[in-house]
Amino acid sequence: MTVLHSAPKFASNEGVIDVLTPALGAMLVSATEEHGEVILTVARDQIENVLRLLRDNHEYQQLMEIAGVDYPSRPERFEVVYMLLSVTKNHRLMVKVSAAEDTPVPTVTTLWPVAGWLEREVFDMYGVIFAGNQDLRRILTDYGFEGHPFRKDFPLTGYVELRYSEDEKRVVYEPVELPQDLRQFDFMSPWEGAEYVLPGDEKAEADAKGGKA
Repeated sequence: MTVLHSAPKFASNEGVIDVLTPALGAMLVSATEEHGEVILTVARDQIENVLRLLRDNHEYQQLMEIAGVDYPSRPERFEVVYMLLSVTKNHRLMVKVSAAEDTPVPTVTTLWPVAGWLEREVFDMYGVIFAGNQDLRRILTDYGFEGHPFRKDFPLTGYVELRYSEDEKRVVYEPVELPQDLRQFDFMSPWEGAEYVLPGDEKAEADAKGGKA
């Protein structure tokens, strides 16, 4: 008979914070629990050391994702969020650093090669620079694209639009135009000014006359 043992788990998120706070020491800025997740904010220049320690000493083996967030009103407007998974402890962890346009974040491709693609996504969408990434090119937008689409100050329409030109037999770029063909904006409800009463509108008609339906 084979007995299956479940992977060991932390007793609570508080227990995770109690263990990791002294382990990270001065590299740790803050440790909180939000929406059931442990979030560690660490010093930007120590991110590689922090993630190496979490991987090698605390069994967070997998880097699941690297994401960006934009807070334009902050002095360092960007957050870079690393999402880790411990398959042995069955536990997830989020690690954050802050950055500005001119403050590069150290690459973690030295720890997980897959970080190269993830860092490229954050660079493409937000403009965050990852120092040490040997292939920091755009990955989601087109060649020659200007700007970073996930920044809060990037226009929803973008700056250019592209189409295939039958005359030139190639894709061409043109300034964005927003044609409003076949659209009217009189902002009048179809019920206003009608010469008939639709079923269910008897109450509105009675209220208009000062009565009750």
